[in-house]
Amino acid sequence: MPSPLGSPTSSRSVTQTVNGSHRFTIKGYSLAKGMGVGKHIASESFTVGGYQWAIYFYPDGKNPEDHSTYVSVFVALASEGTDVRALFELTLLDQSGKGKHKVHSHFDRALESGPYTLKYRGSMWGYKRFFRRAMLETSDFLKDDCLKINCTVGVVVSETDCPRLHSIQVPESDIGSHFGVLLENEEGSDITFNVFGEKFHAHKLVLAARSPVFEAEFSDRMEDDNEIVVTDMEPKVFKVIFYLISLTLDLAALLHFIYRDSLIDDEEFVGTSSSSMPSVSDALAAKLLAAADKYDLPRLRLMCESVLCKDISVNSVANILALADRHYAMDLKSVCLKFAAENLVGKLRAACWSYLFEVRLLPCFSSLSQPVPAHGSVSDYSIGAAVMRSDGFEYLKENCPSLQSELLKTVAGCEEEFSGGGKSRSVWAHLSDGGDTINRSVRQQTWENGGEQNQGMWVQLDGGGDGEGSPRQEE
Repeated sequence: MPSPLGSPTSSRSVTQTVNGSHRFTIKGYSLAKGMGVGKHIASESFTVGGYQWAIYFYPDGKNPEDHSTYVSVFVALASEGTDVRALFELTLLDQSGKGKHKVHSHFDRALESGPYTLKYRGSMWGYKRFFRRAMLETSDFLKDDCLKINCTVGVVVSETDCPRLHSIQVPESDIGSHFGVLLENEEGSDITFNVFGEKFHAHKLVLAARSPVFEAEFSDRMEDDNEIVVTDMEPKVFKVIFYLISLTLDLAALLHFIYRDSLIDDEEFVGTSSSSMPSVSDALAAKLLAAADKYDLPRLRLMCESVLCKDISVNSVANILALADRHYAMDLKSVCLKFAAENLVGKLRAACWSYLFEVRLLPCFSSLSQPVPAHGSVSDYSIGAAVMRSDGFEYLKENCPSLQSELLKTVAGCEEEFSGGGKSRSVWAHLSDGGDTINRSVRQQTWENGGEQNQGMWVQLDGGGDGEGSPRQEE
């Protein structure tokens, strides 16, 4: 009688690349020229796939037959190894910001003979004629006598995957739920928080382990002093914070975080996108942010920042920015500044394009019968007037003048980035230094250039000069 067949088995071989990159900056290119054919400048070694690699740059070329016409670039195996199979990519970076890099790559293309094999230490892959030197020296790849080369190495590795017949799954940690039960049944509690008559029972050790503020407070209290009266927090908020130290909200939310390490599920966490300052401040996430600041709970602070970040809009950004600044929520503050700057500059540029069309381009269309707008009706367009008069901006102006200045400086930097870094001083930079926010206008300027009349737009600071001289042209 034949024996029964055993269960079929299977295995799988997976071949892939372990990738890593290194950027090599070469400063003083003009001084490196003339070092001699075959002589190179080497990068620091870097590790990919368990092997050491280095980039070699030859300013006068690698081989004499090229007569120093080309620069050469190679990547070399810098550690012991035999028959190391790899893919390579060498990129000469365009430093003009146009993104037109020169790329030589093995990646993402069919390889007739497979990956390149390096036989021993010192083996190299690269290009003797990487770039014609005369063209390189007049290109955007060379800036401030500096070149930047990026090298990506993909080391080929293979492994056999055999599925295991038996496995034991380990569930996610349930410590939070266990601590939550400890909070709910109040067993072993030794500290009571009194919030407007409503009492919350907790455990000193848990609170002290989660918050250095609680740890310091308990160490200074008498052993028999087991009640803390809370006057600056609503009961609901305190409960969440309590959960948060062993895990997240008002006093209820705070306790939830302390004990469960998660935020309480509450509708008050969402829906502030069209809010004014009072409703932003009243949002549960905002109250928890204040509690996180007070009790030094960085994880809770970050959780609240994440929730509030999703609620940033044109209407709420100034108020959330003030809230973030008040409670040292630096990530949220950075997002608010960037959001506000990009929107302010975007609105300004849209207004300027509208101005250009109405005042300068409209006369070019002879078929249009409507009259050209009067000079005063368009050219005196107030820059950012709508933004300056918004409730949020007024709040910053009245209550957070230093923050208003920081916002304007961010706008100035954003505007300079959009414009390509012109030499003329930004309007927003002037405002951030305390300049006039009202008497600022965009004017039309006509001047002669080679017998032709040209029109341009420039920013005048009314009352800021003696009335003489020519305006600075804004490129």
